[in-house]
Amino acid sequence: MTGVPKFTTLGCRLNAYETEAMKRMAEEAGVSDAVVINTCAVTAEAVRKARQEIRRLRRENPDAKLIVTGCAAQTEPETFAAMAEVDTVIGNTEKMSPETWAGMAADFIGDTERVQVNDIMSVTETANHLIDGFGTRSRAYVQVQNGCDHRCTFCIIPYGRGNSRSVPAGVVVDQIKRLVDQGYNEVVLTGVDLTSWGADLPAEPKLGDLVMRILKLVPDLPRLRISSIDSIEVDENLMQAIATEPRLMPHLHLSLQHGDDLILKRMKRRHLRDDAIRFSEEARKLRPEMTFGADIIAGFPTETEAHFENSLKLVEDCALTWLHVFPYSPRQGTPAARMPQVNGKAIKDRARRLREAGDLAVERHLSAQVGRTHQVLLEAADMGRTEQFTEVSFATPQPVGQIIEVAISGHKGGQLVACR
Repeated sequence: MTGVPKFTTLGCRLNAYETEAMKRMAEEAGVSDAVVINTCAVTAEAVRKARQEIRRLRRENPDAKLIVTGCAAQTEPETFAAMAEVDTVIGNTEKMSPETWAGMAADFIGDTERVQVNDIMSVTETANHLIDGFGTRSRAYVQVQNGCDHRCTFCIIPYGRGNSRSVPAGVVVDQIKRLVDQGYNEVVLTGVDLTSWGADLPAEPKLGDLVMRILKLVPDLPRLRISSIDSIEVDENLMQAIATEPRLMPHLHLSLQHGDDLILKRMKRRHLRDDAIRFSEEARKLRPEMTFGADIIAGFPTETEAHFENSLKLVEDCALTWLHVFPYSPRQGTPAARMPQVNGKAIKDRARRLREAGDLAVERHLSAQVGRTHQVLLEAADMGRTEQFTEVSFATPQPVGQIIEVAISGHKGGQLVACR
């Protein structure tokens, strides 16, 4: 058999990271003539899209072996095993094992077990197949944590990712050193529940300890970012880094989910509305240029219009800029799916109103940057991002991967416009 395996990734940045690891393992094992889809399970819509993508991939690759993996494959393997288009289903632990790919290469058509999905909750370590340089030519992503110990009532992800596991700090630092040596000017720390990093390691270090260690031991790293965090878990050292470390970028994505205390309790979140407001105010006080993104769910079961209004007000109260709005959809197997559901039309309307509030917040942010100077990391010859992760467009080609200082002359189409 000949032909390089094809990979399709759905869902989060961590999935994309793991796809890169699978590519390497499949290549080293000699797997060929295969199509691999790395699925997402965050919503029912995500699973529907996975099934749709599988059917499309089969039509386009009628003779290839089609392998389904990822969170949806982990949480409902029977769904995908029942699809005629699918040859093999492998779980989230199995997909990160070289032995899995070696077995497929050795007996690719014959006796390979069709469903290889084991108990994710029994996994106690992160896979050590770290990928140096995953990302753009300018920005690399480093997985430092996987899984989640919390059980929010709407979320299926712990059953797809298992309990929280951390990559030791020394391993992370060594990888980032290699990335800097390769010329990367920005590194993003990623994970499923990033602020739980360290809880399973000796001495139980915190995420702030990891951030401070990276910045101290990798002095040549120009920019460090952290991805989505749970603000209630933020530790003193992380707040200290926000206040004192200019190389830690002033952009945080907050896992807020809602703005009403009763709904937050029904979600089994560990923070209340005032906690979110207090954190955002403190972070902005320490770092005035700080910008926030946030995840917010519209139409959670039992949500009334008054509950929703509290989420809408949160955009202003927390000075949010970049909103990820999720219309609630029930996930089978979660407690929220058994709660009284909100009318679908109301969910759609509330999601629209949240997105409109987000659009206005972005407009305010962009307008406030006009006339200011920013350090911009070039992702492409005509586009880069500021410290706050805002896109900047350029009329003339710029050096990709470099950080340049530019003045902002205006904004258009959701991007800032550079003077040069």
